[in-house]
This record gives sequence, structure tokens and C-alpha cells, in this order.
Amino acid sequence: MDTEKFLYTKEHEWVFVENNVATVGITDYAQQQLGEVVFVELPEVDADVEKHGEIGAIESSKAASDIYSPVAGKIIEVNQELEGTPELLNEDAFAAGWICKIQIENTPNDLMTNKEYQDYLLGL
Repeated sequence: MDTEKFLYTKEHEWVFVENNVATVGITDYAQQQLGEVVFVELPEVDADVEKHGEIGAIESSKAASDIYSPVAGKIIEVNQELEGTPELLNEDAFAAGWICKIQIENTPNDLMTNKEYQDYLLGL
């Protein structure tokens, strides 16, 4: 998957926007920090979400972590595969491990490009 077209948050979520639909997931860095993912709490379809609002949670062998929406909009789809196989986040965070899709009105302009995110990781 071409992650060059993805946008990123400082909380380690990624966003891919196409036709006003934002697909959201967590980055490889996030899943590596969490360790083996054992449970994913998905958001509700049709729920309105605020930018930076909590949309779910991830439990792993090391910790539990909330998932925050990098965009505002309405949840239109969730990745049901994660309910039975949460380890998809570890195996393929950028493709099979997507978390939800959000219908948005505007593409956010305050997210990091891939290069900006990689530079940000170097400072951690």
C-alpha cells in the first residue's frame, strides 16, 4: 500500500482520504509500541465523531490505548474483521488493519504528510 498518500497525527493514527471518505487506522509505530493486540473496540456505524474525539480502544499485551478520530464526520463503516482477529493491526496496520471509514465534509489541513510523520518519529 502506498503510504506516501496517507496523512498522520501525532497520536499515531493514519488517514487516507478519497471522495470525502477518510479511512482511519493506527500506524506501524503505534502497533509496535502496543505489542500484541488482543482486542479492538470499534466505533458505532452512523455515529457522529468530532475531530480528536475518542472513537474506540485497543488492548494489547502491554497496554490499553484509546483511538482518536483525526477528522470530524460520520462513521459509515467499521472493519468487522478486527473483532475476531485483532492481530490484523500487528500484521498489516496499513491495509487489512484499518479501523473505520468516516464520511467527512473537508479534508483536514493540519495532519502530517508521510515525510513530516517520519521526521516526527525521529524526534521521539
